[in-house]
Amino acid sequence: MAQGADLIQRFYDEVISEGDLSKVDELITDDVVDHEEGLPGQPEGKEGVVFFVNALRGAFSDIKATVGQTVESGDLASAQVTISGTHTGDWMGVPASGKSFEIDAIDMVRFEDSRCAEHWGVTDNMALMMQIGAVPEPA
Repeated sequence: MAQGADLIQRFYDEVISEGDLSKVDELITDDVVDHEEGLPGQPEGKEGVVFFVNALRGAFSDIKATVGQTVESGDLASAQVTISGTHTGDWMGVPASGKSFEIDAIDMVRFEDSRCAEHWGVTDNMALMMQIGAVPEPA
């Protein structure tokens, strides 16, 4: 696997799925720029990544991310990711529902010195909110 795609895989396996926040220093630059909208109150940079992971794992304790197709070119890598879990804690003001979810995301990452320096992402947040019961399913 190519270097950038390998780092994306490691982030999803070790940080998101396993919750190993000690890997953030190894995988993310201090001043990482995230172009995907964050959570309310989420700080910028590496602190924001830790904030996001803690919120995500607090709301979905059994969260699992599976990296599918990856593409790499120069200092950029992209991945299709399937994220699943059970809503066991508060997520953006929505109390735990006990409902399972499975959504798709696409990430593109720019790397510097073998760490993520910049991130763009599209996550199917509407599907997540529908599946946990926060938003009604379409008729």
